Amino acid sequence: MAVLDRLLDRRDAPVSITVDHGPEFEGQALDAWAYQHDIRLAFIRPGKPVENAYVERFNGKFRDECLNEHWFVTIDHARRVIENWRDEYNVERLHSSLADLTPNEYARRLAQTAEQRVSSAADSTWEPD
Repeated sequence: MAVLDRLLDRRDAPVSITVDHGPEFEGQALDAWAYQHDIRLAFIRPGKPVENAYVERFNGKFRDECLNEHWFVTIDHARRVIENWRDEYNVERLHSSLADLTPNEYARRLAQTAEQRVSSAADSTWEPD
């Protein structure tokens, strides 16, 4: 669960994570980790991958563009190749579902918008002494 802990160091914890019924998601380790971080695991109905369509689409792209394209010789080699693909996917590639922005740029703009809304709300309720 170290990878998930590192992710929480970079981003706020979600309220829930939607997963399918694969053994990697139904095990005690993920359940304990989610419970420890107050994150609900939301299981899709068996045989209904459309309920998690974004993840299914991502998994297909990852498999087709990265995993099926390489013969991994070592774990370190796999980590390097996958990290390079992840960087390209999140930093360089534009996504039509994100208004033709990269995921990093979309997240940055979303955070800015949220900050502006909080700032505007705070300004509008402030009254001088």
